[in-house]
Amino acid sequence: MDVGQDINLNSPNKGLGPAGGADPLTDVPVEGGAMGVSSINTLPPGLTEEEAEEIRSELVKVEEEISTLRQVLLAKEKHSAELKRKLGLSPLNELKQNLTKGWQDVQTSNAYKKTQETLSVAGQKTTAAFSTMGTALSRKLGDMRNSPTFKSFEDKVGNMKLG
Repeated sequence: MDVGQDINLNSPNKGLGPAGGADPLTDVPVEGGAMGVSSINTLPPGLTEEEAEEIRSELVKVEEEISTLRQVLLAKEKHSAELKRKLGLSPLNELKQNLTKGWQDVQTSNAYKKTQETLSVAGQKTTAAFSTMGTALSRKLGDMRNSPTFKSFEDKVGNMKLG
């Protein structure tokens, strides 16, 4: 099938591949006429043979249109891939572009911004808490070093080393 070829959905040749040949992927003969419909002698209640035949005929037409649309889609996908190849767009480059755009979209989303702000505030509060705790601990250790008990203990340890 030529990539630029238009397909007429009302053509009697629809469902046929290039040069009128059968397409091996879509033209699969099935008993009963319609693809996927077998000839069953029993009819649903309230359906005449004429109505059933009309429905079968419509089903065949719809399935032929589906087949034609699949062929058109395949041709369009091939044409798209060829254009991308000519532009130097590889699947890997497309993936990188999609990931970059997706990450940018995430970063500009309200949820991301709110989460980022919340984590920033939490980090600041945690830093402040550790700083306050460090200051308090330093002060207590300083107070403890200056206490008479610690000085007495320090003297005893110092004397043990000398003696």
